[in-house]
Parts: sequence; C-alpha cells; structure tokens
Amino acid sequence: MSRIVKLLAVALGVPGLVIFWAWSAYTLSDWAAELCTHFHLGVTLGQALVSIVFIQLFFVMIVATLLTMAERKWSAAMRDRIGPNRAGRLFGMSFGGIPHILADALKMIFKEDIVPNRSMRLLYHLAPVLNFVPIFCLFAIVPMGPPVLFDHLIDGRVVHLTSTLQISNPDIGLLYVFGIASMAVYGVSLAGWSSGNKLALLGGVRASAQMIAYEVALGLGLVGMMMSSSTLRLDAMIKSQSQGLFGWSWLPAWGIFIQPLGFLIFFAAAFAETKRAPFDLPEGESEIIGYFIEYSGMKFGMFMIAEFIEVVTLAGIVAAIFFGGWHLNPWLDLHLRTDIIEPLVRWRFHDNGLVTGSIALTMAVIQTAIFAAKVFVLCWFQLLIRWTFPRFRYDQVQNLGWRILLPLGVGNVFVTGVCLLVDPSMALLGVVGLAEIGLGLGMVIFTGSGSVSKSAAHLPTPATAGGH
Repeated sequence: MSRIVKLLAVALGVPGLVIFWAWSAYTLSDWAAELCTHFHLGVTLGQALVSIVFIQLFFVMIVATLLTMAERKWSAAMRDRIGPNRAGRLFGMSFGGIPHILADALKMIFKEDIVPNRSMRLLYHLAPVLNFVPIFCLFAIVPMGPPVLFDHLIDGRVVHLTSTLQISNPDIGLLYVFGIASMAVYGVSLAGWSSGNKLALLGGVRASAQMIAYEVALGLGLVGMMMSSSTLRLDAMIKSQSQGLFGWSWLPAWGIFIQPLGFLIFFAAAFAETKRAPFDLPEGESEIIGYFIEYSGMKFGMFMIAEFIEVVTLAGIVAAIFFGGWHLNPWLDLHLRTDIIEPLVRWRFHDNGLVTGSIALTMAVIQTAIFAAKVFVLCWFQLLIRWTFPRFRYDQVQNLGWRILLPLGVGNVFVTGVCLLVDPSMALLGVVGLAEIGLGLGMVIFTGSGSVSKSAAHLPTPATAGGH
C-alpha cells in the first residue's frame, strides 16, 4: 500500500510542481517586463533574468541533480541489486532518496581539495570551469513554452508585452549550439594535460578525439531539419511541427516522422559527446584512466554534474527539434483549448478581456508541462541506454563516428534536398521518413529475433551447465 501511495504522490506531485513552476515563470516574466517598461529599461533584460533563474537554476540544475539519484535507483532496479541505502532517512521517511543527494553535496563541498605537485595549477583549476560553463549555457536557446501576450496600462496607454520561457532567441539558433558545444573539448583536454598524470592525459586525448569524431555527424544530423523548416531558430522549428502531416490532424509533422535518420544520427552523436556509457572511453575505470582522475571535491563534482546537465540539455534540444516541442498534434491541441481550457476559464472568469488573457496563459502553462514531460521521458531514455549497452571498444567508437554516422549524415542531407526540390510541401519527405521508420523497425524485429535464436543454440543447456 505504501508503494502505491508513493507512486500516486509522484504521479500527482510532479505535474503539479511543473504547472506551478510554469505559471510562476510566466507571471514573474510579465511582471519583470512591466517593471522594466515603466522605468524605461530593456524589456528583454528583465525577462532574461527571470528566465535564467527559472529555467537554468530551477529546472535544469534541479532536474540534473535529481538525475544523479535517479540513475543509481534505476540502475539498481535494472540489474536487480540493492541501490543506494546508506544515507538513512529524515524524520522517518526516505523522501525519494533526497538525503543521498544532500550527502553527496556535503561530501563534495567539505572533501579535501588535493592538487597534484606536477600539475599546471592555473589550467588545472580552470579546466572544470571550461567544461561546465559551455554545457550550462547550451540550454539558453531552448524554448520551453509558447509566447503569451499580456496587456498593461502604463502611463495612460495600453502596452502589449510578450512573455516567453526562453532565455535568448538569436537568429543563428542551432549555430549557437554547435559553437558552444565545441568549446567543451577544451575543458576535458586541459583537465587531462594539466594534471601531470599520464593516465589523465590519455583520458583527455581520448575525450578530445571522441568529441571531434562526432562533431561533424552531430551537425549533419540537424541539417535536414534546418532544410525542411527553413530556419535555424528552435521556436520556428517547433511552430513548423504544429501542423498535420499529409493534412491529417492526428499525425503531427514532427521531426521524428520527417527526419528519423537525422534524429538517430544527431542523438547518437550527441550521446557520444556526453561521454557516458556506452561511449565512456575517456573515463575507463577498468583501465584506470580518466581526464578527471586527479580531481577531488567540488572540482570533481563540476565534471560529474556537467554530464547530467548534458543529459537534460540533449533532451530539451531533441524534444524541441524532433518531438514537436510543446505541441501534441493539431487535433489534440485544438480540443485541449476548446473543450477543456476555454470552458474551465469561462466558468472562472466573466470579463471578455480577462477570459482571453487567462485562456492564453492557461494554455501556455499546460503546453510547458507537456514540453517538460517530453524532456523527462528523453532523460529516462538516456539513462536506460546508459545501463543497457556495454562499453564499446575505442576503435568501434571511432568507426561509428567516421565510417557510419558521417556517411549516413551526408546521404540524409542529399535525400532531404531531393525530396524538398521535388515536393516543397514535405509530403514526399514524410513518405520517405515513414518508410525509413518502417524499414528500421523491420530490421530490429527480424534481425533481432534471428540473432537471438542463433546465439541461443550455442548456450549450454541446464543439464550440461552444471559443471561450469
């Protein structure tokens, strides 16, 4: 019974917290914009500060911190072993493992900071910052919710102010992601080189070679979506996915349906850039190497939390580009507004202007919760991969990047260009995308079943396995 109560508490508590967080973010963003307008300051300045606090600190950092505990719990459940159980309870309750997170934080804060004698001290202290900051800044262009228009009476005139849950929306869009993400290689390389340890240097060289190998494939995986949406901005990409594919309102024109190969290429390359298993060659514990092998305390903590921030950032970018952002599909979006939100708001308010603004705000809050749910699912999917596949060999990692993902990326760009040239309406591109999904599922089903049955024939039977 207690487990059922905990599951119900999580199922109701998490969506409630996300909805409250989104409503608070929109409300405070509008208040900051009104305040800046009243004092003749930049409107975007106040909104950016509110977005930084609510998105970077209250969402990305908190989710990344909770993932450190979720990974240990899910890995223990998947491998049927005892999970983290040493931090005890608070007031007789486990609080979902939160005491373990507090224990980890206290340990890293108060742990002795040991600096190797042979290290280059300036670069040694600078490397964790160079690794953490670019990764932390990547989420700045991810739009978590739609824009909402608010009307205000300022100095005797009506002023229209738009609030969004996005820190920055530059025209360069995804080029910002490529540029900032490529800077993280300096942090890992300097960490290995400045430690004065040959094993750390080997880990740094591995990390830099691996990240460079997947940079080109990472970019090519997104070129198809850039071509089909004719933009580099993530909010415009989300808007382009709000329509139905082939004119069908139940089938959304998400990137996963028109660019499935691009999704696989980008996701695999970005996952390899996080340096997490099965791509954790730079952190080979069995080989006692790693670019942060000489780091302790909070410096090690910065390397560790940066990996989980990468998980959240990758989930946000993938949700925005390939899974429709805050949209479900045209039919559900329409009925969500007309059949649920509008009757609910009209029952609460009666003034026409107030009703119109409240409908837009309520719709935006729910759509933000939808986007957050997609991010949570993609984070779980990454942790599932982390504890399912064994570590690749180093030559397999390089071959995957240079010999498989790179040619596939070039071929995907060529096919996308031909489809858009023949049919600019993206109908042909949708047909090709659905065909690729069907082909991929067929290969997984038939190839997987054949390989399992073939390998099972060579396994020892229970009668013959007793002597081993």
